[in-house]
Amino acid sequence: MSVPVHALAHRPLTTGAVAELVSLPSVPPVPDDSDAVDAEVGLRGWVWEDSLVCESYRTGHGHVLCTDVVSPFGSPEARTFLVFGEVYPVDPHDEDMANASWLYGLMDHWREQPGWTGSRPSTVDACEAVLAEAARAVTEHLGTPPERTTRSAESLVTGPTLTHRVWRTATHALVLGPAADNGPYGYLTHLQLSCTPLDCAPGLPPAGDEDGLTEWIAAHIDW
Repeated sequence: MSVPVHALAHRPLTTGAVAELVSLPSVPPVPDDSDAVDAEVGLRGWVWEDSLVCESYRTGHGHVLCTDVVSPFGSPEARTFLVFGEVYPVDPHDEDMANASWLYGLMDHWREQPGWTGSRPSTVDACEAVLAEAARAVTEHLGTPPERTTRSAESLVTGPTLTHRVWRTATHALVLGPAADNGPYGYLTHLQLSCTPLDCAPGLPPAGDEDGLTEWIAAHIDW
């Protein structure tokens, strides 16, 4: 039987959502000006998002996009992270579940977003199913299966071991899998698709070098 997680919320990742994320570095540039960015956000049907992840966007596909620049539009150096799932894992240091009252509330807030669904409690298998469905969307858009598939290392995320999948374009790394929720929310984990410049880390390590691959993934999915 799968090890349970306390709660899971997600919205399916579609090929359209993948295509939009992958295209962001190469669209016509939008300057780092609030009015210009607001105009582009409105044209895309996006909105500003602060209640789920601080200083992020809600895309027209209903996912949460985080970025480390003011304008991710036509910015090849931007690091972007598209969150399509949120997990509240079992915390071995919170056996009495003292944090459950407010973390369940945060998870309910994710689940209540338009187009999102959730389960409480959930399982590792359910999380893997969400990731597998997302991987099919990425593969369909790129026309190629993942270049690498590996189990997540404890050093990368909190909670259960889940699958990371890696694709590369000519300029960017796409990493699909769990990532730490670095907000002030406690013990939560994102399920996300990262699109970051390849030069965040050297080339992929040789097959079989799992430690090297973990370091490479960390360089591309962490802030």
